[in-house]
Amino acid sequence: MYFRKTVLIYFSCILASSQLQAEESPALPASNDAIQKQLLEMQKTIQDLQTRHQTEMDALKKQVADQQVLIESMKPAGVIPPLPPDPGMTEEKPGPGAVAEVKPEPEAPLFPTSDPSLVPDSGAAITPVPAPVPGNAFPTSDPSLVTGTPDVGGLTLPLPSVGAPSAGGGAKGSYLNISFDAIFTGAASTADDLSTLELGDHDPQQNGFNARNVELALDGVVDPFFEGFANIVFKLDNENETGVEVEEAFGQTTSMPYGLQFKAGQFFTPFGRINPMHPHAWDFMDAPLVNGMMLGPDGLRGVGAQVAWVIPAPFYAQALLAMQNGQGGTGYSFRNPGEDGTFYDRMTIDRRTGGFSDLVFTPRLEASFDLTSTQTILTGISAAFGPNDTGNQARTQIYGADFFYKWKPANAEGGWPFVKWQNEIMFRRFEAGRGLDDAFPASETFNDWGAYSQVIWGFHKGWAVGLRGDYVDIDESSLTTDPMRRSRSRLSSDLSWYPSEFSKLRLQYNHDFLESTDLLPSGDEDSLFLMYEISLGAHGAHKY
Repeated sequence: MYFRKTVLIYFSCILASSQLQAEESPALPASNDAIQKQLLEMQKTIQDLQTRHQTEMDALKKQVADQQVLIESMKPAGVIPPLPPDPGMTEEKPGPGAVAEVKPEPEAPLFPTSDPSLVPDSGAAITPVPAPVPGNAFPTSDPSLVTGTPDVGGLTLPLPSVGAPSAGGGAKGSYLNISFDAIFTGAASTADDLSTLELGDHDPQQNGFNARNVELALDGVVDPFFEGFANIVFKLDNENETGVEVEEAFGQTTSMPYGLQFKAGQFFTPFGRINPMHPHAWDFMDAPLVNGMMLGPDGLRGVGAQVAWVIPAPFYAQALLAMQNGQGGTGYSFRNPGEDGTFYDRMTIDRRTGGFSDLVFTPRLEASFDLTSTQTILTGISAAFGPNDTGNQARTQIYGADFFYKWKPANAEGGWPFVKWQNEIMFRRFEAGRGLDDAFPASETFNDWGAYSQVIWGFHKGWAVGLRGDYVDIDESSLTTDPMRRSRSRLSSDLSWYPSEFSKLRLQYNHDFLESTDLLPSGDEDSLFLMYEISLGAHGAHKY
C-alpha cells in the first residue's frame, strides 16, 4: 500500500510539472519532446522501484521462512499439539460491542498426583530442562567417560548422538547416555578346537559364527561431584547359551583438588594399554597372547577402588594405584579357583579376603610427550601383586611396560592418514603351591614373560591395515600338562574398513606356532576371521 501511494504521488508531481511548463512556454515546440522524455524516465524509475520492492519482499519472505524453521527446531521433542475445542466449553453470547469470551468448564487433572516433580503447582513457574552442553558435557579427566569423539583405530571421529541425554532419576543436572555395540565374527581354522588357540573370552571360539561381545554401555553425570559408567556384556557360547556379565560399573569424582580423582566399583585394572580397553576399541579381533596367558581371558578386573593423581609437570604424567579383590576368573593369575577347581593341574584352595594382604595392588605410572605437532609418544610402567589359590602362601607378581607412538599429519582429513606403533612386554613370577591338602607332588615357581608389537597404517580415509607379532615364553614343567603352559608365537595381519563411525568390517589372518614340551607336541595352525561391528547411540570416547 505504501509503495502504491509513493508511485502515485511521484507520478502526479511529474505530470503537474509538465503541464506548468507547457502553459509557461506554449510557443516552444520542443516542450512535447521534453514531456515525453520525462514520462519515459518516470516509467523507468517506476520499473526500478518495482524491481527493488520485489527483491525486498523476496528477502523478507526468506527471513520469515528461516525464522519459522528455527522456531520449529527449538521446540522440544514430544510436545503435545493443541487439543481441538472441547464440547464441554461454554460460550456466552456477547452483547453489542462486546468481545466474545470462551470460558472452559473445570476439568479433572490429567495426572492425579500432588507430586510437584511430576505436576507443578499451578502458581509455580515451570523450570525448563537444561539443554545438553555441546562438546565435553562431563567435567572429568577420565577419557573413557567423555562422550563425544570415539577412538576408531586410534583416531578421533565425530559421533553424533541419536538423541539428547535423558534426565535421570529426577535429579537436577543428572543425565544418562545409552549406547549399544555388537560384534559378530565368522571364523575358519585348521584347529579342531579354536578355543585352544584364541585365549580371550571375547575372541572367536569356534569355527562358524560367533557373537562373543554384545555390549550395552551407560554413562552420565550423577551430580556436581560424581559421574558414573556401566558396561553390560552379553555373549553367546559355543552351545548358543547366553551369558551376561557386568564388565564395568563404577563411579568416580569430577572435582577433586590437586589433580586427584577417586574411583570405586567394578572396573578394569589399569595395567598396560590393552587390558583397560573394550574389544570394540582393539585394532585386531583377538587379544594378544601375553594378555590372555598372564592377565586372563576376561582381562584383569574386579571390584575395588582406585586413586589417580595428575603429576604437575611440563608434560602429561599420571600416577595410579588400584586395589581390587583379584578373585575368580577375572583375577586369573591371583585368587582364581580355576576350571572345575583346578589351576595348573593343582586343586585350588579357597583363600578368603582376610586383610589388605589378600587384595591385588596395581600401581601404574604413565606419561605422554609430543615430539612434534604431528608425532606423539605415550609410555607407561605397571605392576600387580597379590596371592593365588594354589597354596596358602603362594603369591603372584606381574610387571609390565608399554610404548605407543602415533603420527598424523597436520592436514589429515577425518583422522586419515595415520601410523600407530604399539608395544607391550610383561614378566610374571608365579609361585605354584601344592594345592589343596598338598596333593600335588611339588611346589614350583614359574618365571614367564611375553610381548607383542603391532603397527597400524591408515593409508586412505576409512581404510587401515595392520601387522602384529606375539611371543610368549613359558617355563617348562615336567609335572604340569596344562596346555596354557607352553611357549608359543603368532603372526597376524588385518584389513579394516570403516563405512562410517557407526560400523566396521575387518578381515584378519593368524598363523600360530605352538612349541613342544615334555608332554605336548609342537604344531602350526592357520585361522581366518571376518568381523562385522555396528554401534548405536553416543558411545564414550576411549583412551588415546
